[in-house]
Amino acid sequence: MIYPTIILKKGEGRTINAGGMWVFDNEIESIMGSYENGGLVMVKAFNGYPLGIGFINDHSKIRIRLLTRNADAVIDEDFFLKRIKNAWEYRKKTVDISSCRIIFGEADFFPGLVIDKFSDVLVVESLALGIDRFKLLIIDILKSVLAEDGIIIKGVYARSDAKVRLNEGMERIKGFIGDEFDTNVEIIENGVKYIVDVKDGQKTGFFLDQKYNRLAIQKLCKDAKVLDCFTHTGSFALNAGIAGAKSVTGVDASDLAVAQAEKNAELNGLSDRVKFICTDVFELLPELERKGEKFDVIILDPPAFTKSRSSIKNAVKGYKEINLRAMKLIKNGGFLATCSCSHFMSYELFAETINKAAKDVHRHLRQVEYRTQAPDHPILWAADESYYLKFYIFQVCDEF
Repeated sequence: MIYPTIILKKGEGRTINAGGMWVFDNEIESIMGSYENGGLVMVKAFNGYPLGIGFINDHSKIRIRLLTRNADAVIDEDFFLKRIKNAWEYRKKTVDISSCRIIFGEADFFPGLVIDKFSDVLVVESLALGIDRFKLLIIDILKSVLAEDGIIIKGVYARSDAKVRLNEGMERIKGFIGDEFDTNVEIIENGVKYIVDVKDGQKTGFFLDQKYNRLAIQKLCKDAKVLDCFTHTGSFALNAGIAGAKSVTGVDASDLAVAQAEKNAELNGLSDRVKFICTDVFELLPELERKGEKFDVIILDPPAFTKSRSSIKNAVKGYKEINLRAMKLIKNGGFLATCSCSHFMSYELFAETINKAAKDVHRHLRQVEYRTQAPDHPILWAADESYYLKFYIFQVCDEF
């Protein structure tokens, strides 16, 4: 196959040369041949050395998303079959596959594509024009690969409604791919039952990346008084409850999320000990402090406070504020689980922010453990954007 050829400027292509998969619009020197947006092109260095084959899109600052470094690769059904089998075999070895992320974009060498499996349902998020053209083929192949392991997919739902699609010149869409089905899907994770709303829930319906972080807090929560901030549909709160917490309060600003969390608590027989309130966490924490409330365990799982480098300063203020307030509410010797899901909030900056908060309230932090996203959201070292979740557990102690 002869593809249009993209020649990079001299000295450019640093991301690709470092093992990444993106070419930005300002790195291109010339284009030989005609192409259409979303089509495949050959990428070459300034000296003509082939760097690989990728999708091009004039609408995006990420002008080319590399699909393969093999300049002789044939992009056909067998190509995608091998990629999908590799992704699935990796999940089978590393995570509980009853519900998991099967494809995680660039980290699985499917640029711009996410596919989550919730029991016997697939949720597809396609964020790049090039991969979107192969979406139906990829879904069909994936269903056949799963069927080989006795997993029959009853339905597929598209959640390609993220704003980032607009940057690719694409419409935001959601809806059934194939036959319709009940979009409230029951799953079990860490022994906890959930109803996942794949139609109207956030992102693809449920945050699978925190799976083993939720499990990690169970051992801290027996007989504890627990506060779970930004609870969403109650996942950390329910893990605390099933672990034997004395009482759990989950907090979220979304009425829809709180209603779903209450249903999940009822589903697990935890409604007597796990309660939810709909309010702003930033307003609630000072109020609890004024009332003299104290907790054995506090969990902070906020949404990303920044989605760009330009807003990092405000994000740091937000992370510092909630961590500082939480530390004031934790009993001496209690525990704080705190995280950031923003790629732009680096590990170093997040740690520095937490440390400053502790110093301001004169509390000592003893690190229990540091964790990141579950293995079904693999971190590709050459793709910085794949490393986004930072999760700490600390024991919080008074000065002595």
